[in-house]
Amino acid sequence: MAATTVSVDPDHRLEQSTRNHKKPHRASLGHRFLADLCARGGNPHGYAQWRRQVRGAGYCQRPVRLVGGVDHIDSDTGEARTVFDTAEEPDGLLLKACGTRRAARCPPCAEVYRADAYQLLRAGLAGGKGVPAMVAGHPRLFVTFTAPSFGPVHSSRVRRGRVQRCRPARSTARCPHGRPRRCATRHISGDPALSTPICLDCYDHERAVVWNALAPQLWKRTTIYLGRTLARQAGLTVAQCRAVARISYVKVAEYQARGAVHLHVIIRLDGPDPHTPPPGWATVELLAAALQQTAAHVTLPSPPGGPPIRWGDQLDLRPIHDGTGERSERQVAGYLAKYATKATEGLGAALDQPITSLAQLERLALPEHTARLVRACWTLGGQPSTASLGLRRWAHMLGYGGHCLTKSSHYSTTIAALRAARRAWTARRHHGPAVPLDGDGRPLPPAGMVAVADWQYAGCGYTTPADAWLAWSMATDHQHARQLAREELTGVA
Repeated sequence: MAATTVSVDPDHRLEQSTRNHKKPHRASLGHRFLADLCARGGNPHGYAQWRRQVRGAGYCQRPVRLVGGVDHIDSDTGEARTVFDTAEEPDGLLLKACGTRRAARCPPCAEVYRADAYQLLRAGLAGGKGVPAMVAGHPRLFVTFTAPSFGPVHSSRVRRGRVQRCRPARSTARCPHGRPRRCATRHISGDPALSTPICLDCYDHERAVVWNALAPQLWKRTTIYLGRTLARQAGLTVAQCRAVARISYVKVAEYQARGAVHLHVIIRLDGPDPHTPPPGWATVELLAAALQQTAAHVTLPSPPGGPPIRWGDQLDLRPIHDGTGERSERQVAGYLAKYATKATEGLGAALDQPITSLAQLERLALPEHTARLVRACWTLGGQPSTASLGLRRWAHMLGYGGHCLTKSSHYSTTIAALRAARRAWTARRHHGPAVPLDGDGRPLPPAGMVAVADWQYAGCGYTTPADAWLAWSMATDHQHARQLAREELTGVA
């Protein structure tokens, strides 16, 4: 094979081999990687600048590349002065974090979202971030709303410390499609068969994706009916109840292994606002009873027809307590924040991007059960009765088009406020306490000047595998350093 040499052009490209390959040879790719790696690290000053950019982008693994700059323009004379230009940056680019919440796409950005979600969730339980500490004494419940059954699935049942058979039944029992109704396997945790249908043809995949699509509307109707149920149990009118007690909540959507969404919800009872306690009759027991009654009766009509859309029979209600351990404020907030960074990736690696065509759908490498759910979204999305649900748009989410994390206005702070506070802290750290900041935490231009920014999209991700590997290594080192600092701070190894 002909030798390859490192090119001196600014793109650091390798010269093509004299042999005509349809695909690059593995050795050529290795040489190219090493060449790009040496080109990036061979200039210490340039590497330091590039490393600063990667750090400024939060070690994002798929950053947005921008070209442009910022000018300060004198409002009286119109004179412009360039204060930042990407032409002076490495590769003539500015790297900006992608900001995704999905851990499967970019772990560093997802970790930032998880930390923000944790602060938001815990502030509504223990106070802080503008929420009074007295909310810790208000009635609070950690509730899990599940989906109903759409067909029998493999499950793991434990009785007296022993794993039981999955579905005991007569050996001759058959479903309408001729398959056995029984499963004598004792499934343990991690078994890939868990939560998959006993019979794929018996499982109602179409109703499952319709339920996912209508789950946000079902939750909205639940909050309305819950207020009415509380008023009725307290012997008040709805208007009288709202004047003395308010329901605050935050919810996180999580996908079960069978592909159905269930909602983890923190529900808190306040007075007219979080700064006032609820009336004496508003207890945890009353709230739990109202939730059970509401969840059992709230329904939505099903667009394709058939039985109404409703919650499943399993409703898990657990009080939240102070301190540490299970169902503590810290544990509940951490549990929900973790699931705020997840979506459907656990059901199939191909479900990380929207599906735009039937041909793309057919190329997906998915387990058969998940593939049928996606196909059901695509099929129902083209029918007039269910076209308004946007099932094709959300086929990669198995029909669920709601936000992963939503809250009531009075529960706690907002993600936007947390991000503005982080930007302000970063600006103070870099520019000092004397630099004025705007409401979003960004430095203001000098008096009499107007900041004008001009940015153009230049792509997404790193330009070479070597850069991507370096950024990944930096992110790993940063994560380990944070873990060591946390262990030293808490004294936990």
